[in-house]
Amino acid sequence: MNTNQLIEAFRKFLPAEAILHEAEDLRPYECDALSAYRQLPMIVVLPRTEAEIAAILQTCQAERIPVVARGSGTGLSGGALPHAEGVLLSLARLNRILEIDPAAGTARVQPGVRNLAISEAAAYYGMYYAPDPSSQIACSIGGNVAENSGGVHCLKYGLTVHNILRLRVLTIEGDLLEIGADALDSPGFDLLALMTGSEGMLGIVTEITVRLLPKPETVKLVMAVFDDVRKAGEAVASVIQA
Repeated sequence: MNTNQLIEAFRKFLPAEAILHEAEDLRPYECDALSAYRQLPMIVVLPRTEAEIAAILQTCQAERIPVVARGSGTGLSGGALPHAEGVLLSLARLNRILEIDPAAGTARVQPGVRNLAISEAAAYYGMYYAPDPSSQIACSIGGNVAENSGGVHCLKYGLTVHNILRLRVLTIEGDLLEIGADALDSPGFDLLALMTGSEGMLGIVTEITVRLLPKPETVKLVMAVFDDVRKAGEAVASVIQA
C-alpha cells in the first residue's frame, strides 16, 4: 500500500484535517527534544477518540506498516522518532481530564493531558500529582507513562510507575486491554510495570488512572553547607535512604 492508498484508507474514518502528509506539515514531527536525530514520517495522524486509534492500528497492522506513538515531543531519548515508511500517531488531541475522585485520591485522564494540568485541576480538592519532570508544563501524561518519567519529587514519591493505578491500552491489532486496578495492587503478573517505560512498543495507552496526593501544609527550602564533597554525598544518600 503506497502513501496515497493509505491516506484514502484513513479518510474512511478520520477527517481530512487529522491526516497530515505534505512535507511542510510533517516537519514539526520529525523529532522529539532529541533533535540530533531527525526523520520525516510517511504520514501523521491525529485521532480524537479511542475508536479512531483502534481503526488506525488495525489498518496499519493489516498492511504491515510501522506505527510510532507521540505525546508532546518533549522526550530526550528519541522515543518519538518517526519511521520513514511508517505512521506517526499523535495523541495530542486526547487531552481531557475525565474524572477526579478526591475521596479515592485518583484522577482518570486521557494521554494528551499535560502533566501539570492534572495538578492544576486537582488543586481545587487540595491535591496534586507527584511526578514532576522538568518539562511538566508541556509534557503529556501519556508520554510520562511511555518513558516512566520522574523529576525531583521522584526521590520521595517514586517514578510514574509508582503513581499510576490503571491503564487502557490498544494493541497493534486494535484490541483493548485494561491493565491494573483501582486497588493498591492487583493479582497476577505486574503488567502495569511492564507497560510503563515501554515507549509505545507494547501498545498505545488511551487512558490513565493516576494517584493524587494531598498538598503539603507548608513547603520550606533547607540549605546545607559542607566542607567536603564526600560528606555531602553521604548526606544526600542518607536523606534518600530515610
